[in-house]
Amino acid sequence: MNARIERDNIVTQSLGQIGACGLFLLQILAATPRSLRRHVRETVRQLWFVGAMSLTIIMVCGLFVGMVLALQLYHVLSIFGGTAATGTVVAISIYRELGPVITALLFAGRAGTAITAEIGLMRATDQIAAMELMAVDPLAYVAAPRFLAGLIALPLLCCVFSALGIFGGHLVGVTWLGIDNGTFWSNMTATVDVWQDIISGVVWKSLAFGAVVALIAVFQGYTAPPTSEGVAYATTRTVVASSIAILALDFVLTAFLM
Repeated sequence: MNARIERDNIVTQSLGQIGACGLFLLQILAATPRSLRRHVRETVRQLWFVGAMSLTIIMVCGLFVGMVLALQLYHVLSIFGGTAATGTVVAISIYRELGPVITALLFAGRAGTAITAEIGLMRATDQIAAMELMAVDPLAYVAAPRFLAGLIALPLLCCVFSALGIFGGHLVGVTWLGIDNGTFWSNMTATVDVWQDIISGVVWKSLAFGAVVALIAVFQGYTAPPTSEGVAYATTRTVVASSIAILALDFVLTAFLM
């Protein structure tokens, strides 16, 4: 009986968090025009912080994901005599799934936690309360710029990840395994569809993931208890909630976009 009550409480709290996050999104959207008029420099600074500072891990991971993917696919396709399709399968896998999903997970682990910790520390040190006393809207100055930065940065990072993944696949497939360079590129360009693979896969998915990760990170930091322990728990919740949301949303978007 107690276990059932505890389970119901967890479900109720989770639904309450989702509802509060949805209301918080409406508040951010309402504050966005004011943020763009008055705090454009803050948005640019956050774009540099969450976007440019995440380039290293995105580029390195994209390169090695493409290399491993080409290596694995080559040995599987060699069983059926289809090694010439290695570049095609690498490109489709990265464009449709691996690029947006892995980029979003890396973004949540690197930038999402940093956003939550930064806003949580601002809450713990009463900086947000001081802004309200000085008639500065914290939603327009703190929340909206970080949300917009995540929304803009993730699609760009996803494009970088995909490009490095294709390069890594080419590096292993052509340079190491001996696939013909012309065959590698011609099969890829003939099979990859711009709308279904790039627009639907890279652009739409990365935009959705960027909005979700940025919203969760800002919400967890903004509502974190003003203690060091509260900030630590909020940072952990950002990673867990973002990872679950990315994978669940990926299934929904794949079902609709396909």
